[in-house]
Amino acid sequence: MNIVVISGSPRKGGNTEIMVDNFAKGAMESGHEVTIKRLSALKVAPCTACKYCFTSGGICSQKDDMIEILEAIDKADMLVFASPIYWFDITAQLKCVIDRMYARGKVGFHHKYVGLLLNSGAPGVYDAAIAQYNMTNKYLKWEDKGIITIQGMDDKGSMNNSEQLKEVLKFGKSLNWPFELS
Repeated sequence: MNIVVISGSPRKGGNTEIMVDNFAKGAMESGHEVTIKRLSALKVAPCTACKYCFTSGGICSQKDDMIEILEAIDKADMLVFASPIYWFDITAQLKCVIDRMYARGKVGFHHKYVGLLLNSGAPGVYDAAIAQYNMTNKYLKWEDKGIITIQGMDDKGSMNNSEQLKEVLKFGKSLNWPFELS
């Protein structure tokens, strides 16, 4: 299975990237191909609502790193979103990518399966991010394969000391392909 992970943290080497790397390690150990798109190293501008994509076969009018992200998504069997929680939701960087995925709104998506990895300093701050994820899945008929939330990430690198990091590795390892069709 081809899995694309979008790491939405603007910080290189932080807790979200540690989660992503552990998920990828588990998935690769189970024989999956994993592509990680780290938004800390990419530039993606916000959607301008020009709708050029709707008249050009899903091609966005903006020429930035979203081109390579969309190309990777087009080949994916599963898409995993990863983000720290900023003000009770995903980062602005990840939201830009999700908004720009609108370019595929008319032509559709190849993948049917998704996952979500979230981390935060405080407990109880995940509701908005999970609600957005669930509504997107419902609308696009994507099947959720798992959500992991890890709190207590107060400092860069705190993830390395979290017992829950084992769950992230296990999640990646647990993905059996092909998924049973429901």
